Amino acid sequence: MKQIKTIDNLDASVNIPGSKSVTHRYLIMAALAEGKSWLGNGLWCDDTRYTATALERFGAQIRPSPKAIEVIGTGGDLNSPSEPIYLENAGTSMRLLTAFACLGRGSSVLVGNERLHTRPMEELLVALQPLGGVVESLQERGYPPVRIHGSGLKGGRTIVNASRSSQFVSAILLAAPYASQPVEITVQGLVSKPYVDVTLDGMSRFGARGRWLDEENLRVEAPGRYLAGNYDVEGDCSSASYFWAAAAITGGRVSTENILHESRQGDLAFLDILCQMGCRAEWHENRVTLYGGELRSIEVDMKDMPDMVPTLAVAAAFAQGKTVITNVAHLRIKESDRLRAIAEGLEKMNVQVEEKADCLTIRGGTPQGALIDSHNDHRIAMSFAVAGLVAKGVRIVDEMCVNKSFPQFWETFEQLYG
Repeated sequence: MKQIKTIDNLDASVNIPGSKSVTHRYLIMAALAEGKSWLGNGLWCDDTRYTATALERFGAQIRPSPKAIEVIGTGGDLNSPSEPIYLENAGTSMRLLTAFACLGRGSSVLVGNERLHTRPMEELLVALQPLGGVVESLQERGYPPVRIHGSGLKGGRTIVNASRSSQFVSAILLAAPYASQPVEITVQGLVSKPYVDVTLDGMSRFGARGRWLDEENLRVEAPGRYLAGNYDVEGDCSSASYFWAAAAITGGRVSTENILHESRQGDLAFLDILCQMGCRAEWHENRVTLYGGELRSIEVDMKDMPDMVPTLAVAAAFAQGKTVITNVAHLRIKESDRLRAIAEGLEKMNVQVEEKADCLTIRGGTPQGALIDSHNDHRIAMSFAVAGLVAKGVRIVDEMCVNKSFPQFWETFEQLYG
């Protein structure tokens, strides 16, 4: 259990680690490339480690270091491992690797813990079939564990229902350059579109050709390949958000290093939301400083920024008025049922919150300290840690779940105290 200390006169600068989403994608592309790649500032956390371990089982060689992750790729020549690959609760790994494994020779099985086996996969499994992917659920239909009968992808056209996760689209995109012919994807009901744009941006950097044809259709040229090389991983805007929120609720100042103004990460827009609530952002080269202010409520559609909802909810608890967060039903199938976990935590802090199937309404005020169950969800733990900077007596249960995405979170958090 982690006891959070309150703080006065917050004025700090913190370095933000590499993006988890970008690192996942770069690891897969580097593993498919021929030759050695260096992923500068690549994030080594529980989730990316599961992805890396799986890629090694298919033949890649991966060595992390404090400054970079070295990857010796396979050139697309993948031998499917006979033993199941365990991914714990790494949903991104499960989805991206399912399409990747279609490129291998032989059958492979991806498994996880109990929570991962409740996270949906059916839309991806269905979409892979027209492209030549032979994939199946081994227990409940449409959920992990999954078996992939690797025989390559032929390419062609498919339709992806992405109303529950953009990762279904990104998974196919990442494997598509190694199909026998071009791949065209019609996307329906897309949530978290910026993550697809992050995927396309990474593919372009690695030498593949993929693009939006219009608002609903994507095309990837194939057969193609990824090019080995030196690639830098930008800072993680999701990780930076907790420090932005710290400035917001304390009325202090926090500078986050390694954040790019031109980033394609959708969570960068969380800065705009905080500014609408009364904060001020100041940009410098590879750094942004957020100045807190008197927070006011907001009504906002968070379909494209689901990971920011816990952070926004905590900020809203300290704002004047009623904040309404809409279009976030897909939060119920994350590492936890995040809408329930957020509502439960805020209620314990004596914050008025109304939880519906796809939205939260939060009435700001003066939150009180409480024992917060993280539900083994890294984003719940980090968001409510921020609340403890102002509300005396916040304690976080299972605080080490932050290792999933930000292993140095607590050390970085301590830097706020000077």
